[in-house]
Amino acid sequence: MSTEELAVLLDVDPSTIRRWRTVPPLQGPPFIQLSDRVVKYATTDVERWLLAHRVDPRKAA
Repeated sequence: MSTEELAVLLDVDPSTIRRWRTVPPLQGPPFIQLSDRVVKYATTDVERWLLAHRVDPRKAA
């Protein structure tokens, strides 16, 4: 998926996604750098990243 598609999925501005992958410390899901201007995200990487950030309120405290 594109940066814009990921931003829609996460309900954030695309600039947030770009910042996550360019400003240390790097954040966000793994990305695929196809060229200087083309970055893509694999759906499976995004799903894994989201699951890794999942908080179960019953277990938090």
